[in-house]
Amino acid sequence: MSREDAQENRQRVVETASRLFREHGYDGIGIAGLMKASGLTNGAFYKQFASKDALIAEATAHALSENLDRWRNSIQSTPNSAPGESVAKWYLTKTHEEKRATGCTFAALGGDAPRQGKEVRQAFDKGLRETLTLLDEEAGGKESASSKAALRQLSLMVGALVLSRAAEDPDLKTAFLEAAAEE
Repeated sequence: MSREDAQENRQRVVETASRLFREHGYDGIGIAGLMKASGLTNGAFYKQFASKDALIAEATAHALSENLDRWRNSIQSTPNSAPGESVAKWYLTKTHEEKRATGCTFAALGGDAPRQGKEVRQAFDKGLRETLTLLDEEAGGKESASSKAALRQLSLMVGALVLSRAAEDPDLKTAFLEAAAEE
């Protein structure tokens, strides 16, 4: 196998793990399931990663990078709207609520992250700071990642998405998303 093939396989595993961890949680899928979904063997895993914890950290960093790109794209795609409104219009939707595997990493794995190793917690910390900085800078702030408005918006939207996903009643799901969007 060429170096390029090995790198492509590694990237495929990281991307697959990123989706499956968001869908099932860190403990909801094992190495065998991840590798099967990636189209590779278990043996290939051990050639690429030192441990499942190493993959979890890399997949989390990848998912959080995708998060930031989505937030940035939602802001840039509606330049005539306030950044917070642009993000909320995309984020607080039924479609996003239903797509856990490709949706917000904060909402999908934020509750699991504190039980993971230091590398995962550091990845979350970095992702949170980058997202807060984006919200603050786009809104014209200068304090980067410390603006109370950015903290409030991120907390409100992630909390609403988590609670909407947790609710069984479709009306309650919608109510959480709509209430947060009104703020």
